[in-house]
Amino acid sequence: MSNGQVYTGSTSDLKGRIKSHRRGSVITTSKHLPVTLLGYESYAKKTDAQRRERYLKTTEGKRLFRQQFRDILKKQNMRV
Repeated sequence: MSNGQVYTGSTSDLKGRIKSHRRGSVITTSKHLPVTLLGYESYAKKTDAQRRERYLKTTEGKRLFRQQFRDILKKQNMRV
């Protein structure tokens, strides 16, 4: 997001969700446009995706994410 934060979410329709974010239709990101997709993960089961999302929203999960995406975050001038 334009404020340097990383948004984490899950959806069954990635293309549609990205369009919604970019249109400003998602409350959590609408005031921080533009948004950029940094990466995504795909899961066969919704429960696995939800478990992963919950983990990525923890302190440890955020730290791991920032380690994995360090170069992309630096290029986007986001908080590392």
